Amino acid sequence: MLSERFSEYRIMWVMFLFDLPTETKKDRKASAEFRKRLIGDGFSMFQYSIYIRHCASIENAEVHIRRVKAILPEYGYVCIMCITDKQFGNIQVFHGRKPTAPNSPGHQLELF
Repeated sequence: MLSERFSEYRIMWVMFLFDLPTETKKDRKASAEFRKRLIGDGFSMFQYSIYIRHCASIENAEVHIRRVKAILPEYGYVCIMCITDKQFGNIQVFHGRKPTAPNSPGHQLELF
């Protein structure tokens, strides 16, 4: 059923939250490379060390999680969180005291 496939409880957001060392040139290079590879896999920066990606299902989210786990930097602290589209819809974002809309997902193209 089409409506079930696009349910706000089935659509997922994958979030990578991380603190990576930047003391040395090698650390900064590894951190920059990790960010580039996240972007290359379709993630967008939500905050400086929080990257998010909209996924059509938990199965699709797991594919991207495996990809990122394969490129984790040698050092640093990385957390992975998956939330439903419904939960993400309740997020409150502010720039200063001014409420701001959160990042909206790109248009999903589904091929049959």
